[in-house]
Amino acid sequence: MQATTMPDHRPPHTPADSTPASRYNTTAIALHWVLGGALVAVFAIGIYMADLPFSPQRLQLYNWHKWAGVGILLLSALRLAWRLTHRPPALPASMQAAMPAWQKAAHHGTHHALYLLFFAVPLLGWAYSSAAGFPIVFLGMLPLPDFVPVSPALAEWLKPLHKLSAFGMAALVLVHVAAALKHQFIDRDQLLLRMWPGQH
Repeated sequence: MQATTMPDHRPPHTPADSTPASRYNTTAIALHWVLGGALVAVFAIGIYMADLPFSPQRLQLYNWHKWAGVGILLLSALRLAWRLTHRPPALPASMQAAMPAWQKAAHHGTHHALYLLFFAVPLLGWAYSSAAGFPIVFLGMLPLPDFVPVSPALAEWLKPLHKLSAFGMAALVLVHVAAALKHQFIDRDQLLLRMWPGQH
């Protein structure tokens, strides 16, 4: 009697480096967390150094702060380029149906505002440093061009603008984190896992 071959319903083999459609890819996840960590670090340094008396330590922290700002600018450009050339995964249909219109608008609005501030905050800091007459020498080796001409009046105008934009970005980051935690622990829709490292 001839044996009957049963159809194989097992899913096809998936390479170890592939990413499910519902998750961001590995590069997007890495850029997200590296940029997020850099933003927290540079904001903390900025808060700490602001009230320090004039000293070699304060000058060193200012240099680190400016170098980190340039690094964030480069990371932001890389992340934006990746986002524009790699479509992010769509939200599951059930999740989209469960989200009210205001949440969808807030989701998109927050992301667009954050991308804008990723560039605006370091560029304003660079412009302030140039206007104040303190050129940026990246990592102490690479002199960067002055973003604007030296102008004490312009520096006085740019300084609070840089500070306000940094605090605005920090507030949006907190909103972003709070929304992700709400989805994970209140809505329980696993949205956070789309960007969480090491998940499969």
